[in-house]
Amino acid sequence: MLAAALAVELVDELVDGTKGAAFPLIRHDLALSYPQIGLLASVPLLLGSLLELPVGVLAGHGRRQRIAVLAGGVVFIASLVAAATAHSFAALLIAFVTFFPASGAFVSLTQSGLMDADPARQEQHMARWNLAGSAGAVAGPVLLITVLASGGGWRVAYLVLAGCAAAAWLGVARRGPCPLAATAGDGTGEPAGTAAPGDRDRAGAVRRVRRALRRDGVARLLVLLQVSDLLLDVLTGFLAVYLVDVVHATPAEAALGVAVRLTAGLAGDAALVRVLERMTGLRVLAASAAAAAVLYPGFLLVPGFWPKLVVLAGLSIATAPWYPVLQASLYRSLPGQSGVAVTLTSAAGLAGGIGPVAAGFLAERFGLAWALAALALAPVCLLAVLRWRPVRR
Repeated sequence: MLAAALAVELVDELVDGTKGAAFPLIRHDLALSYPQIGLLASVPLLLGSLLELPVGVLAGHGRRQRIAVLAGGVVFIASLVAAATAHSFAALLIAFVTFFPASGAFVSLTQSGLMDADPARQEQHMARWNLAGSAGAVAGPVLLITVLASGGGWRVAYLVLAGCAAAAWLGVARRGPCPLAATAGDGTGEPAGTAAPGDRDRAGAVRRVRRALRRDGVARLLVLLQVSDLLLDVLTGFLAVYLVDVVHATPAEAALGVAVRLTAGLAGDAALVRVLERMTGLRVLAASAAAAAVLYPGFLLVPGFWPKLVVLAGLSIATAPWYPVLQASLYRSLPGQSGVAVTLTSAAGLAGGIGPVAAGFLAERFGLAWALAALALAPVCLLAVLRWRPVRR
């Protein structure tokens, strides 16, 4: 069961890693302009996330959720095949937009099913989930290089990805997480299975989301997830540009910096799996936030390219617990409501999209170095919340 779920996350990040490495080839093949490249990056994220929003709360539990996972997996595979066979910008854009909600149903609901299937080990399972994703992100460019070395192109790579996704789908169909159709309680004050008939329609779904947001700590965890992302995906997105424009590294050195970031993050994820067997997630989170509060300013201030890479590796290891521990805490705060947690995470992710945009505007106005300095607020905010408003276990 666990292996099947982790395979889904590995394939999802494998697709993302391959797409990032293949973008220059896609651009050349389809003769894309820079505005079209920007649209391929932004439109699928926005439209796909909007389409993904209701997936979690409407999927429900048990058999209904399992059907949603398998249906999402079929669309997931189809979108990869559609991308591989696209011969125009419009066709590729449709394939990319379709991929996002399909990933929400196939990947996010598989994650929520895993959390429901073993509530006592949510932090440990999230650590393994994150490790599988990091492995996929690192393996994506390697897959593309292997395909190119074999005489194929980016289209062949996407067909290989579709084959990997089909294998993961078969694993979930045979041995995927099977969450209970009802739990002892859903945290709303009502026993599971006694919800009003209206709770099965969209109005009932909205009520469940509102009740979840009113629970103590849920909104705080959603905010912390987006704040933590400043030193995760946002920093990774600006890292190569920072190394070239501010540190004056070569493009090859910048690529090496990104590789160090991903590899060190993978090592941190692997270490976290062992650490969480001996320590609580919240203690690990507090220690990692304290370390990041020192390491990130050190990364910005230390002179020289190679010293920065050393500090960057330490920072990437230190921030490895942030997403899995916080996401597991969100599931724990909403017992029996993993689908609601998926929807709330998607909604918060849309709001969190302000982070990269804000960093871009700050960089335009004050310079990239000052813009990235603002990201130092992330560990400070984590420490402040954990000190004064600790997340309940």
